[in-house]
Amino acid sequence: LISFVSSAVAQAAMDSGVARKPIADMAEYRRMLSGRLDPTSHWLQSLFEQVKANPQRIVFAEGEEERTIRAAIVFRDNGYGTPILIGREEQVRETMASLGVNDTSGLEIHNARLSTRNAPYTDMVYKRLQRDGYLRRDVQRMVNQGRNVFGACMVAHGHADAMITGLTRAYHSSLEDVLRVIDPRPGSRVFGLTMMLAKGRTVFIADTTVHELPDTKTLADIATQAARTVERMGFTPRVALLSFSNFGNPPVSKAARIRDVVTELDRRQVSFEYDGEMAADVALDPELMALYPFCRLKGPANILIMPALHSANIASKLLQQLGGGTVIGPLLVGLSKPVQIVPMNASVSDILNMAALAAHDAMVELSGALNVLAASLMKIAN
Repeated sequence: LISFVSSAVAQAAMDSGVARKPIADMAEYRRMLSGRLDPTSHWLQSLFEQVKANPQRIVFAEGEEERTIRAAIVFRDNGYGTPILIGREEQVRETMASLGVNDTSGLEIHNARLSTRNAPYTDMVYKRLQRDGYLRRDVQRMVNQGRNVFGACMVAHGHADAMITGLTRAYHSSLEDVLRVIDPRPGSRVFGLTMMLAKGRTVFIADTTVHELPDTKTLADIATQAARTVERMGFTPRVALLSFSNFGNPPVSKAARIRDVVTELDRRQVSFEYDGEMAADVALDPELMALYPFCRLKGPANILIMPALHSANIASKLLQQLGGGTVIGPLLVGLSKPVQIVPMNASVSDILNMAALAAHDAMVELSGALNVLAASLMKIAN
């Protein structure tokens, strides 16, 4: 109500001439009002509007699943782009009909087994895997029958802009399929960044999906990439390197790895706020943080870098189940092409959010490529 009623009253005041300060952008005003109750909603609405202004072609790898189809239809109907469903066409259409959806315009259905693109896809994947013990027929079977591999090939070849998967397979199985086709971005780590909204604040947790026991350099890389990702979302990154101890108390031998991350980030001269090692309550509670006046953070942390995969994954899932907050992700960060993997219990809304994030990543990637091309052309012209 705060966004719809208030904006309607404001619009009526402008229409009647009562308003002394007309609102130039009513959509932005509504987003601002929503953001007062849910800080993440403002960012999500802005992201969806950017995607709508720059529609993308998104692969929905598990195209026969009911939740996938529902999300793809909403994606299409809202003008976010063209959903590409991977699956047997008769099965996809049958599921759509059972949902009361008969309009298949504006979306594509691709059967990996029958695709005319399998030969070049197989050539590419075989070239990548031939020295890892795979025969060509193994790779051909992988492309023909593996929807994740086929969908990733579409993205790698530019036949689609981004991909979403995860409903029918464990996270690591899906990620393994994707990494057979798509490399990490040069100089980047691939990791999971879970976004959580609880008690009016947004907190990011990393790494929740990939690195079991990251060393000092890996943790520093994850902290840096997480800060950049959060900054692109419009947040000011404040990174806490979490541990059992607080700045050496109690002295725990395993905490030395976390303390060394601070030294490594000092050496890199990064531009964002960071500090550690510290416990989670100190990182999030200003009163507890005040007990350590030397702490470099100017406010509660919004990026929590966990010491290991176990603690990160357990903490994020406990908060999701017991905290009553909103969870987005884990976002897959660090790949050279936009791919997102949803949890197996993801709702239609979760799938749609992740598809929009993947589409936004594709949009940003294209913008960056165009900027590089423009700079190169300018250099040649000069």
